[in-house]
Order: sequence, then structure tokens, then C-alpha cells
Amino acid sequence: MIYGRYGRVLGIVLAGGRGERLMPLTKYRSKPAVPFAAKYRIIDFALSNMVNSGLFSIYVLVQFKSQSLTEHIERGWQFGGAMRGRDFFVTSVPAQMWMGTHWYKGTADAVLQNLHLITLFDADHVCIFAADHIYKMDLEQMLQFHIDGNADATVAANVVPVAEASAFGCIGVDPHQRITSFVEKPANPPEIPGRPGFSYASMGNYIFRRQVLEEVLLEDGSDEKSSHDFGKDILPKLFSRARLLAYDFPSQTLPGNDRPYWKDVGTIKAYWDAHMDLLQHPSPLTLFNFQWPIRTVSFADPPGFTYPSQGKNCSVVGALRAEGSRVMGAVVHRSVLSRNCVIQPGAVVEESIIGQGVMIGENCQIRRAIVDAHNVIPPNTVIGYNPEVDAEHYTYDRESGVVVVSMPTIRLRSPQDAPAMYSLLQPGGGYVD
Repeated sequence: MIYGRYGRVLGIVLAGGRGERLMPLTKYRSKPAVPFAAKYRIIDFALSNMVNSGLFSIYVLVQFKSQSLTEHIERGWQFGGAMRGRDFFVTSVPAQMWMGTHWYKGTADAVLQNLHLITLFDADHVCIFAADHIYKMDLEQMLQFHIDGNADATVAANVVPVAEASAFGCIGVDPHQRITSFVEKPANPPEIPGRPGFSYASMGNYIFRRQVLEEVLLEDGSDEKSSHDFGKDILPKLFSRARLLAYDFPSQTLPGNDRPYWKDVGTIKAYWDAHMDLLQHPSPLTLFNFQWPIRTVSFADPPGFTYPSQGKNCSVVGALRAEGSRVMGAVVHRSVLSRNCVIQPGAVVEESIIGQGVMIGENCQIRRAIVDAHNVIPPNTVIGYNPEVDAEHYTYDRESGVVVVSMPTIRLRSPQDAPAMYSLLQPGGGYVD
């Protein structure tokens, strides 16, 4: 339990990312607000890790298209009643332009512009974690390693094959886990001592001693040549003059006989792959560990419902289903059904992610598709069988072969549009959700 054992520890979640590679899922929302696994948002994993670890003082730094994310945090991540106080909060912090009329210039600049929050909290250690990855991680184990090693900063490091490491910021270490190099996407990644063929990849999660963090951020803020990013600027400057350690993430143990998991879902392929991971049994990422729950907003929606309809039977196999999802005389295999979606009779949905409030019409055929929230797919529509046709009407991701149906376009209401607008707003209560 972090609270009270390690001095004053503050959590900062970086949640301002645009998520451009996830377009069109980020058309109306930031990347951390993108839905995941039927009922969650991506940010729920970072916040659950902190709360499950006993870290209850959390600022969430938001920026781009943050309304959906801010509402999600307000609805589901507030401590109530006697738990509210100076040390118990999850607070969204918008970009307030404390240091000029500009947005955050990078991850480091985002924290620099909010140094006053660290001062007001009187933090001893600051945990700066990413909100745009899917991961399960006990922060206390990393914090204990950080303190036992007398580190000025500690970087969470995942173990990846050398052949894959050039896609990440890579960390070189000595036999005692002290960082000796930090390079972004190198052609020749440094190997881990004693583990040939493997490299450490930065996960974008850091723990800093407060004084060290303040000093390096103020220095970087005055450097006009810097991109003000932790991975590109802060860590490469710091490792040669301060004590930086790499924390071996795969060495973690989690309650409930669980194992650590981390995946960067920054592309359509990675996002779809992570969902397919969930549909395996056993899955490398389980949502059914009640000793390490993934928390989110709860809604008063009815239970899921499956029933034959119009003389057609149902087949639902290998599916994740949220509240209110209905399968009426349809086939759903290896797919994810979000809240209040409806699959009409005769439809076949395979290896697909169906968003909140989506209506799949009768006799549709949907394969390897992501249908974002509030879409109405007309009867007899075929998606995922002809790449050329799909590319004409939807977003076709050539890397994965996955088709993405974007949320309906937001447009101003006029009198003649009122019926159509009303029908779009009915499932789930709003466009950007």
C-alpha cells in the first residue's frame, strides 16, 4: 500500500495525446478516452493500476478533445463522502497556459506547466505514467525498487526481442540496472546484460525524486532546441549526471495469480490485436481478476440479452459483452459488443469490435471491423469482405486488414434534420461518448 509508506507520493497521468494513428477512433475524443473491451476506456487501466497500488492522489493532465475524457473521470473516478480530501482525489487538469499562450509542447512541458501542483501537494516522489497504453502493473513494486536503489529517477522497462526493439525508446543498462544509455528507436538496440537477444524498451512510465524532476524540467524549459519530451530530451540528458535505474517490468507479480501485461495500442492493428488477446482463453490479459480489478464508470443499463428472433437461432461464441447488448437471432463469433448495441436477426458478426449504441441491421455481414459508437448499419450491409469497396466507404487499415466505421459526423441541427439527429442521439445519449 503506497499511501503513507514512502513519504508523499503524487501520481500524474499524461492524458493529452492526440492519438493520430488511431484515427478515426480519435475523431471526436482523445486517445485515452477511446473505448476498450466493451465497457472501459483506455485510461481506466492507468488509473486502476494507481488505485489498486494504493496511490490515491492523482492528477490527470488533459488537452486535446478532452470533453469525453473529463466527463468519464467525473462520472466514475471520484472518491465520495469521507474519502474526499487533500490526499484522496482524481482530478482532471486542463492545459491552462501558465507559461505562455501555447498548448503543451510535449510530455515534459505538460508537467513543467503544472509544477505548482507538485509544490502544493508537497510531493516527495512523483509517478508520471502514460494514459494511452493497456497495461496491468503494481506501482508499489516499482516504487520500492526506486527507493531501495536510491534512484533519482526510475524508468519502467519492458523486455522485447532485439528485432522489435527499434520501434521503441531503448534503454542500455549495466549489470546493476543503472541506465547507461537512452536512445529513441535505434537501428542497433542495446542488449540486456546476461540476456542476449533482448532489449529494454521504455514503457513511458517514470518515478522521479521531486527535486531532480523540478531541476531538470526547469532546465529543459529554457532550452529552445528541446522538444520537451521525457523520452527524447529529459532522460537522455539526465542519465549521465544522475542515478537513473531501469525497472524490469516482467519481473512483477500481481495478486490473484495474475501476470503483468503491457501493450501500446497506438495503431488500429495494435488496438484490434489487443481485443483479440482478450478473446482467447486463457488470455494474456484477464479482466476477471477480482484482486486486481480494472475499474470504470458503472451505468444503470439492463443486462445483456440473447434470444432467437424471426425464426433464426443465436450463436454467441468467444465474445465480450457489456450491459444492454442484445443479440436477436444473430451470429456473433470472436467479437466485442459494447453497451446497448443491438445485433438484428440474420446478421453475422465475426472478429469485430462493435461500439456503444450501434445498431447492426438484419442480414448484415461484418468481419474484421471496428464499428464506432452510435452508428446504424443498414440491413444487408457487407463490411470486411472486399478491401476496395470498404476503402470507398470507410477507413481501411492496410496494415491489419481491419475496416473502421467512424462515428457519425457531428453537424448543426436544422429543422429538417431534427428526426435524424434525434435517432442518432437515442442509443447511449450523445455523440461523443
